[in-house]
Amino acid sequence: MRGNEFLNKMELIDPAYIEAADAAPRRRRQGWVKRVGAIAACLALLLSLGLGTYAYAAEVKEYNDAVRFFGSNGLSTSGLTREDIKAVYRDITTKSFTYSKTAEVIMNSLTTDQIGGFEIPQDAPTPEDVENLWNYKNYTGKYWVDDEDATRGIHYKTRSVYKKDPQLGFNVHDRSFVEKYDGDTLIWSVSFSEFWIYDVYPVSDGVIACGQTPTISSSQKPDSWIAKVDENGTVMWKHMFENRLNRMGVARLFENSDGSYSIIGRRNFDYLCLVQLSADGNETYFKEAYMGDYGINKVSRIGDGYIVKLQHYADKDRAHIIKVDNEGNITEKFIYSSENSYCFVTDMIEFNGKIYLSAHAVPKVEEKIPSVGRTEIAAILDYIDHRFNISSEELTPVVRNNFTAMLIVCDPDVGTPQEFYSVKGSFGGELAVGESGELLWDVESITTVNYWPTTNAYTFSGSSYVYRYTFDASGALISQEKTGEVASFYK
Repeated sequence: MRGNEFLNKMELIDPAYIEAADAAPRRRRQGWVKRVGAIAACLALLLSLGLGTYAYAAEVKEYNDAVRFFGSNGLSTSGLTREDIKAVYRDITTKSFTYSKTAEVIMNSLTTDQIGGFEIPQDAPTPEDVENLWNYKNYTGKYWVDDEDATRGIHYKTRSVYKKDPQLGFNVHDRSFVEKYDGDTLIWSVSFSEFWIYDVYPVSDGVIACGQTPTISSSQKPDSWIAKVDENGTVMWKHMFENRLNRMGVARLFENSDGSYSIIGRRNFDYLCLVQLSADGNETYFKEAYMGDYGINKVSRIGDGYIVKLQHYADKDRAHIIKVDNEGNITEKFIYSSENSYCFVTDMIEFNGKIYLSAHAVPKVEEKIPSVGRTEIAAILDYIDHRFNISSEELTPVVRNNFTAMLIVCDPDVGTPQEFYSVKGSFGGELAVGESGELLWDVESITTVNYWPTTNAYTFSGSSYVYRYTFDASGALISQEKTGEVASFYK
């Protein structure tokens, strides 16, 4: 019995059983939001890997995971053997729903307080949508709408200049600039010759520039720098980390309420670092923890700790999430995937005490064309199977069927999903907090796809219309709109 058949049979359950369940009622949803799951395990795809569990034998670990899964989702183990418990656990987490006792276990344990999933229906692209994209591309020469907000009001830009070294015979870094603009008007420009700048963080009374010592060889280990420039363009202080952070080591800077600063960064590719700086740029605390061969892709602060999204060169945006306490210790690691699905996180944000992950899920297949870092499109490559040409009309529905956008709402203490939303045929886009304090989730609905078999940089390119979903302070979905914006993608 496959997933859809299972859910259809669930709808035949006498409502009296559900009404009699001893659970708090859920809040009401808009009519255009479709309930698609009774428990988080059906789609939230969580495998929580606690530290120190790797010493268990595989069978013991699986059984213990299964028992915890049953307990956290209100499933009864009564009358089940050890093998039954593991089989039901695998059946639900892989979304197979084929094991004979799975339906019985879930129906016997039904309550309305369990974590639910909601599918947001979205129309497939119309011929008019495709035509509009074609006209837009050909008349404007671009596939996306510029973000005008980025150049409105006060904002900062960076640039670097290079000059030829007569002894080396090639260009080397001369100086980098931080520039403050009001709209298109330059207010001030400040230069630094000690380091080239790769990022800036506006703070309450100016801007923090992050950079690293210029190098002329990959064997050199550059030092990381930061410098503060006040609102009037005066350099207040500079700080060099002297190998404590290197290779673009500042991943995220936070301004604290007392005017001090917290930095999450990395050293030598595989160590995560927490650095505390006083308001005048003096280092007051440093702690490093081994995280493995990962880059730091995204950092959010929640409570007195941090949630960090890691990125591996072969996994790209696979959802490796770690939790870091306020002393710089890695306390938890979460991998949001299952035995038959991968989950790729594109953005995350803290909103009213919870962590929201914007992601997309793809099916996991045994690749006919093995390739490093191509797990997102493995199923599509299998469909093409060495074909040299395939039309956009044939390819677009195949690609849409491969991707499902997801918004996963997580408990920040344990990483466990509390709720999720899904949109088929789409990528999860950016998350932001609106002017009125609402959560905004952009979803990119795949509209056109083209195949590029002779290009090394990517295999597919395409365009997506951007939809925006708005959630109130309690996390309830209150509106959706087609923004008219267009996003491009390359896979």
